[in-house]
Amino acid sequence: MKNYKIAVAGTGYVGLSIATLLSQHHHVTAVDIIPEKVEMMIHNRKSPIQDDYVEKYLAEKELNLTATLDAKTAYADADFVVIAAPTNVYSTKSVEV
Repeated sequence: MKNYKIAVAGTGYVGLSIATLLSQHHHVTAVDIIPEKVEMMIHNRKSPIQDDYVEKYLAEKELNLTATLDAKTAYADADFVVIAAPTNVYSTKSVEV
């Protein structure tokens, strides 16, 4: 299996879950804009989200996961970019198609 370089934009629930799972077999760079999440949590293998599986994987598994605030470099170097940033999917306004 080829080892891909993957950048994941966003380290909320979806982004960090995806990054954690993919980093078992690929090099993953998780990108966020909040320094505390990157520098104090993820770099220290602590989860900034409350999820038993993510917390356990970060603490116990061999992961090829790094985190950064430098989106430009992470995306330029990636084979794939996963966008896991918040969206307005639950808007109160309905959209007609």
